[in-house]
Formats: sequence, C-alpha cells, structure tokens
Amino acid sequence: MFRWLLAIFIILLLVNAVTPWFKKIGFGRLPGDLNFTLFGREFNLPFTTTIILSLVAVGLAKLI
Repeated sequence: MFRWLLAIFIILLLVNAVTPWFKKIGFGRLPGDLNFTLFGREFNLPFTTTIILSLVAVGLAKLI
C-alpha cells in the first residue's frame, strides 16, 4: 500500500510541474473545460482535457 501512495504522490507532483506547460499548448482551454469565478476565486474544471489525457495514458499503457 505504501508503494501505491508513493506512486500517486510522485504522479501528482509531475502533473503539478507540467501544468503550466499544458496551459501554454492549449490544454485547459478546450471546449468542454469549464472556467468560472465564484466569490472572487477562480475555478477550473477541465473535463475535456482530462478525457484526452486519460486516452493518451491508456494508449501509452497498451503500447508498453
């Protein structure tokens, strides 16, 4: 169980590190990604981006 927690932690760190790069190439601003402001805070719900990145991850997993 510790290995899974460590793996998830490392993956979350990597995702956090590459998020600005993803925004530069257009992820997070696709049709279906919701961006709104509520009570002075910005919220981002990247539904389409999540689906595309999940499909890419599945494709890479099938190749390996």
